[in-house]
Amino acid sequence: MHKKLLSAALAASLTLTLAACGTSDEGSGDDAVDGYTVGICEQMEHVSLSEATRGFKDALVEIFGEDGISFSEGNALGEQTSCSTIIDGFVAEGVDLILANATYPLQAAASATADIPVLGTSVTDYATALDLGDFDGTIGTNVSGTSDLVPLEDQAKLIAELFPDAETVGLLYCSGEPNSVYQIETVRGYLEDMGYACEAYAFTDVNDLSSVTQTACDASDVLYIPTDNTVAANTETVANVVIPAGVPVVGGDPGICSGCGVATVTIDYYELGRLTGELAAQILKGETDISTLPIQYLEPLKVYNAANCETLGVTVPEGYSPVE
Repeated sequence: MHKKLLSAALAASLTLTLAACGTSDEGSGDDAVDGYTVGICEQMEHVSLSEATRGFKDALVEIFGEDGISFSEGNALGEQTSCSTIIDGFVAEGVDLILANATYPLQAAASATADIPVLGTSVTDYATALDLGDFDGTIGTNVSGTSDLVPLEDQAKLIAELFPDAETVGLLYCSGEPNSVYQIETVRGYLEDMGYACEAYAFTDVNDLSSVTQTACDASDVLYIPTDNTVAANTETVANVVIPAGVPVVGGDPGICSGCGVATVTIDYYELGRLTGELAAQILKGETDISTLPIQYLEPLKVYNAANCETLGVTVPEGYSPVE
């Protein structure tokens, strides 16, 4: 099974699918001259990233029309090297703008080109992702974008609100995702200030996700999972451990909440994508200089998973909406 997944990832990394909105191979003449082509690289397949891409494309099609915009799309299926291959393909193709959906594509795009505008989305902390020492909110190069960061202190407060009698919080995350590390370190500080005993449980990839989750459950009253792409793509694996163990999960991503969590403070990834699409339109039209464009954020939302809350006996106060 592992070999099949690897083969699929390699195939995806080497194949860029042209998802043309109103543009066809036969009609490449005027469309190629008058329209824009945008390259979209997703780090892997999961609901939140897909929703961000959908919102991005919807916004651009509404602004430019179906004949005025086309998309070259590639999904790296979690492979960092595949991100580089996909991005290099966009550069060779000469796309007008690149959407880097999540951290690995952003890192690859920032390294691959200093000329093509690059917008990131579904990236939590740009300073961490791009190793920026002195970051004031504006990168100052051909890179900008939108962030899925919410006030991490609010996520810690959510744990205190829902589980005031808990003593230990397990922090579950993928060690290979820089923004997961950043969130874990930040939330840990808040939780420890609140009096919780915290222990971090890092897994390397999906192959050890189940076993590490079980270890975390055995030693924790509650689990916290940040906006971690590997977990978001494998929530069933986590749910198969935490639900039988009776350990509730507070996760930063709405997909994690709907798959294996009970509640979270998060954002609407479709709206995040739409915002990114609107920024892309401004850049393509020459209305905005990307080098002066600060990273954009959305207002946070409180959501809960009604089924998991009922199963685990968690009572959610007013002010939370059911996760979709």
